[in-house]
Amino acid sequence: MKSADLNADDLLKLENQFCFAVYACAREVTKLYRPHLDELGLTYTQYVALLALWERDDITVKELGVRLYLDSGTLTPLLKKLESMKLLRRFRDPDDERSVRIRLTPQGQALREKALDIPQKVFDLPGLPAEEIYELRIRLTALMQHVHTLNMT
Repeated sequence: MKSADLNADDLLKLENQFCFAVYACAREVTKLYRPHLDELGLTYTQYVALLALWERDDITVKELGVRLYLDSGTLTPLLKKLESMKLLRRFRDPDDERSVRIRLTPQGQALREKALDIPQKVFDLPGLPAEEIYELRIRLTALMQHVHTLNMT
């Protein structure tokens, strides 16, 4: 149904809001991760930051922010916390003093092994066919990139 098909009373109903469906779904999916991340002492946001660093270590704060769609106001406290947990180290780039780089510590690298089974545990649930999740992830990623592009203009 298109918003043009809705009457004035229905336009602002919560159940008709795309933004609420995405928001609520993201919160519910994040809850699926919570028990597994609690075992590692991580929040969901810390986990996704580490995922990005496990994939590509020794990057700038700016690069990480772009990958995670996070601004520096959100990223700085997150990195400070991960640094206090001794999972990463921040340092000035020797080639560009204006830039701060991030590098995983041995503890941060070792945590990867403990996190390897989390994706399987989260999505190995009855009623969630892997093919549908894969297709949905591709469509959501495309939507996210499109909306991000619109927000950049």
